[in-house]
Amino acid sequence: MRNCIRMLAGKLSIKGEVMNLPDGSVMAYATGDPILLEKFISMIYSCPRAVIRDLEVRECSLLAFPDFVITRSEIS
Repeated sequence: MRNCIRMLAGKLSIKGEVMNLPDGSVMAYATGDPILLEKFISMIYSCPRAVIRDLEVRECSLLAFPDFVITRSEIS
């Protein structure tokens, strides 16, 4: 799923990061044009092999990202 999210972000010029969490869920930070962010969020549902049970969107402090990257998880 992370690769799909990164690919979608690249197509829409979205910056940020995506990572797996220890509970198996995925978390992403994304910045960009508000209209493109809405499109990005809706396109996440099209990721193959992804089982999306819940998608939560929150606004947070603006973070500066040079690109959209997959961050390595610290899962033990």
